[in-house]
Amino acid sequence: MTELTSVLSDLRAESDELDALVAALPDEAWATPTPAPGWTVAHQIGHLVWTDHAALLAATDTDAFGAQLAELAADPDIAGHVDRGAAEYAALPPAELLRRWREARAALADALAAVPAGDKVPWFGPPMAPASMATARLMETWAHGLDVADGLGVVREPTDRIRGVAHIGVRTRDFAYVVHGETPPAEPFRVELDAPGGARWVWGPEDAAQRVTGPAVDFCLLVTQRAHPDDLAVVAEGPDAQRWLSIAQAFAGPPGTGREKGSR
Repeated sequence: MTELTSVLSDLRAESDELDALVAALPDEAWATPTPAPGWTVAHQIGHLVWTDHAALLAATDTDAFGAQLAELAADPDIAGHVDRGAAEYAALPPAELLRRWREARAALADALAAVPAGDKVPWFGPPMAPASMATARLMETWAHGLDVADGLGVVREPTDRIRGVAHIGVRTRDFAYVVHGETPPAEPFRVELDAPGGARWVWGPEDAAQRVTGPAVDFCLLVTQRAHPDDLAVVAEGPDAQRWLSIAQAFAGPPGTGREKGSR
């Protein structure tokens, strides 16, 4: 199984699990608030639709995506632009919103699978290989799905699908420093995480002077900023690694505000 095929399989499974959670909701429950200020369950799904459509455009029509990118770059309120996209879809009837999400994510999976070998897909940050784009969609689906579950008071059991979330969290280490106006450390870190299924996931050289260890689910909560670092069992050894835990973000865009201590 190729890397892209594997990631797309995990993305489908993660999306299907979230789909099953919201598909059974009565219409009024889509207005349930979630931990993201001002965002309801419908906003969370609407954001996934908006981003899936953007990724689909990037994978199938680079000129049209370039125009969208220029429009976004001209908007000084990037966060507001994203919020407006989510709100536009959230205003749809729940059945229509769900239909559009299903169509968008299916079309995106097909489009990524059709990207010629060696080509990259443009994005709001650096261009990405199709497998990396699929991993980014997995990360967002997991994170926003968590917001939905939290809003509804549902506990979702973590699965080894979060390996993709952890991987993109490790790969975006330098990005986190850059968006904070800081120079990334020259040396790689060692990251060792305990997976939900019992395996040990590792990144970086074994003899690295600085390292990060802990449960993989806690690390994923950290890099998606779904919990405050002090509320998680992720441990950093070394000053640079400690700094990283305070600014880590696996998602594109300006620095996130994170969650307050004790909120999870």
